[in-house]
Amino acid sequence: MTTIRRSLAYSIADSYLALPLQIVGTMIISRLLTPAETGVFAVAAVFSAFASTFRDFGVAEYLIQEKELDAEKIRAALTVNIVISWAMGFLLFFAAPLAADFYHTNGVAEVMRVQAFNFLLIPFGAVTMANFRRQLDFRPIFIANLLGNITSFTVANVCAFQGLGYMSLAWSSLAAILVTVGTSMWFRPADFPRWPGIKGIGRVIHFGKFASGIYVFGQLGKGAPEMIIGRAQNMVGVALFSRASGLVEIFYRTVLRSVMPVCMPYFAKSNREQGSVVEGYLTCISYLTVIGWPFLAFIGVIAYAAVRIIYGPQWMESIPLAQVLCVAGAIELIHYLAKEALMAIGDVKRCNVLQVGIQATRIVGLFAVVPFGLYGACWGLLAATVFGTALSQWNLARAIGLRASDVARRCLPSLYIAALSTAPVALWAAAEGISEDNFLRFAFAGGPVTASVWLLALRFFQHPLWDEMTALAQNLILKYRTSR
Repeated sequence: MTTIRRSLAYSIADSYLALPLQIVGTMIISRLLTPAETGVFAVAAVFSAFASTFRDFGVAEYLIQEKELDAEKIRAALTVNIVISWAMGFLLFFAAPLAADFYHTNGVAEVMRVQAFNFLLIPFGAVTMANFRRQLDFRPIFIANLLGNITSFTVANVCAFQGLGYMSLAWSSLAAILVTVGTSMWFRPADFPRWPGIKGIGRVIHFGKFASGIYVFGQLGKGAPEMIIGRAQNMVGVALFSRASGLVEIFYRTVLRSVMPVCMPYFAKSNREQGSVVEGYLTCISYLTVIGWPFLAFIGVIAYAAVRIIYGPQWMESIPLAQVLCVAGAIELIHYLAKEALMAIGDVKRCNVLQVGIQATRIVGLFAVVPFGLYGACWGLLAATVFGTALSQWNLARAIGLRASDVARRCLPSLYIAALSTAPVALWAAAEGISEDNFLRFAFAGGPVTASVWLLALRFFQHPLWDEMTALAQNLILKYRTSR
């Protein structure tokens, strides 16, 4: 358990050190770029992210879950990663004009061409990073990501101040990849295979053909709102939706980004050593919901203040969209780790089918309600999320024996804690209302109040996270006293 805690500590430090850069960077970029420019990059980024799902081809997951990993399998994985990643890079580069014609915006092609070069670099760091995750050695990952985030922040803002518009974000992405890959290679173990190999490639492809489908359909569903809204409406609509979902993404960046890299290795290790992932999965659900539900409820209540502070007055139309997406995000958290649990036990085929069902519902829901505008699109995503959560439970019950009653039992304290935590700010907002005159008070006073009540509620309900937090605090105090 010490290894897991150390890994989480590095991963959490990675997220929380990156958070100020991301928030400050977003605040600056949102004021330097127009909604139309932001929409151009958002659409191009969807194509890049979709190509990335093919590029990954489940190579990292293959290396993490493989019970007997040797140099031969690592070389084979590197070969697959290089071939597919380079192919996706060339495809992205030469398909850029088609995407620009489809959206009647030349800027989409300009961004896509720069992003294509990322695919030539990534394979040389991806396999090394996967090995670090398998070993639960997150220190090199922490350093590489930290340097990459600093680079991205610096390049994006310098370019934006120089008037490069949406290309600022494209160049910052390429610079960050250069630094991250270079750092990962610096930390590569001396005995780690450096060159690709052919032997054993069939095993990687067999695993990857299912795993890649999981990520392809996942990314297709994730990028569907921007792609559909961009075609049905305009780039401004894409930008407004992107900013609304950006508030929910704050939680994903601060918590899920730090937890997700650890979860699958943790599940896989539990499966190898104990033959089951159920208890670990329930524990993770309990922790995610007790942190995520209060956070998303708070953001939903003070959405006016959050949008006004982070994005500025030109983005206020995104407020009602963000509130609906916060509800969808809270529901999604219940089985957000379903994919990791299924892949950890090697059931990639079932995981693939699950992703197809979830994302197909998401796309159908969007097409059904997008004629009703952006607000309707968000409600369509909410309905699709409810269905996806139910489908995940059905599959997990059959794959790992997870009972819905156990999930409800673990999540119920989180619901109570979320309600208690956000009650003071919600009552304040209902009585006074949030406006241009008081949004700063709600943000900077409401946050500490909510956090304080959350801590008290954790202790009152004796949530397991409280025990983890007190143990961590005691260890830090002990280390401080011994160092004096």
